[in-house]
Amino acid sequence: MPLRRRRLAALLLAIPAALFGPAAAGAADDEVVVFAAASLTDVLQAIARQGGFTQVKFSFASSSTLARQIEQGATAQLFVSADEPWMDAVGKAGRIEAGTRRDWVGNRLALVAPGDAEPTAPPETAEAVTRLLRTALAGKDGRIATGDPAHVPAGRYAQAALTALGLWPETAPRLARADNVRAALSFVERGEAPLGITYRTDALASGKVQVVALFPAASHPSIRYPAALLTGAGPAARRFYDHLFSADARALLTAAGFSAP
Repeated sequence: MPLRRRRLAALLLAIPAALFGPAAAGAADDEVVVFAAASLTDVLQAIARQGGFTQVKFSFASSSTLARQIEQGATAQLFVSADEPWMDAVGKAGRIEAGTRRDWVGNRLALVAPGDAEPTAPPETAEAVTRLLRTALAGKDGRIATGDPAHVPAGRYAQAALTALGLWPETAPRLARADNVRAALSFVERGEAPLGITYRTDALASGKVQVVALFPAASHPSIRYPAALLTGAGPAARRFYDHLFSADARALLTAAGFSAP
């Protein structure tokens, strides 16, 4: 595993809860159910360990899947979505506790390929993205893995970016459409797709793919993850929600490649 990924893995996995004091550890008194976008799997688990939240239970999936479950009455106290429209849907269903919706983190849309090279500064130009995609599509079996644009936020961002770059007509028929962004990443990890369109943070957490280009930020809507408490959330959920916005949690988010929203 490259040095940077080893350091990141060590930071995310080896955090003693005792360093963060008894107030956070008190959250272990009762259970908190958190519904969160699949791209947050590693970092949210690390943040829970960091704060001593031993009774947090996570459900990670596409934001669309989770939002629909919440709309239908699923028992959850906190929702973190990978985009704003699915959080809007939960709000329209009356499931958000008033005054708790906040933008939490941001991300970048990346073009990823198999490999474990040490991360460098990938190009962020339309020309680089276009060249790499067209090279991958030149082979008759070349497929581009991403979340299904019909409902997965990463896929929606991908469609917006490809449309802005004039690549959507030639790329759309060759997409391997996954149920969530981590499933799309797995296609690339296994070598079943030469390229994937995922978030930059997924590649950093993987160790089996590398970022070969970043989509220009102006080519798609800003990637923001809103977080909100859900109706019926108790004190433990409130403590975990507050910890998400703490300086300690921000340090982990930055180390994992997330940005300010």
